[in-house]
Amino acid sequence: MKIEKATFAGGCFWCMVKPFDSLPGIESIVSGYTGGDLKNPTYEQVCTNKTGHKEAVEIEFQPDIYPYEKLLEVFWSQIDPTDAGGQFFDRGSSYAPAIFYHSEEQREAAEQSKKELDQSGKFDKPVVTPILEAKPFYLAETYHQDYYKKNPAHYERYSVGSGRAAFIQKNWGDRT
Repeated sequence: MKIEKATFAGGCFWCMVKPFDSLPGIESIVSGYTGGDLKNPTYEQVCTNKTGHKEAVEIEFQPDIYPYEKLLEVFWSQIDPTDAGGQFFDRGSSYAPAIFYHSEEQREAAEQSKKELDQSGKFDKPVVTPILEAKPFYLAETYHQDYYKKNPAHYERYSVGSGRAAFIQKNWGDRT
């Protein structure tokens, strides 16, 4: 059984777990921090926007069951790809979206999917989400893991209150 990793930053990592969690071929999904140079950053450090890290999810998946290209489709449908300054009401570099690739094949697939989305006319502004080489990934604190399962009422209020749920509904239909 072949297992690969995919890493996506899409704003608050709480909202990036649920869309992938129940897909076929997903072995694991964890919340954490990547993209910066500080080793083992904490949530408080990342929130300062001074470490270079982004909140992200790291997914272990079986590409023969659920290909990387399909993960990219899910990713795009969970973010505002035209906003480089954060996502929804979460602002700053730690909440900015990005795709972190783990192979040349992933980089090429991500670039192609970004190009197709940009040319689709779905958005009035250009797709600006960067595609970056994967860097070390550090697990977030335990209370951030599986947040939507542990705190479903707060998660739902956050998803709605942040503007994420309405954006997804407007642009993608029912994909929350």
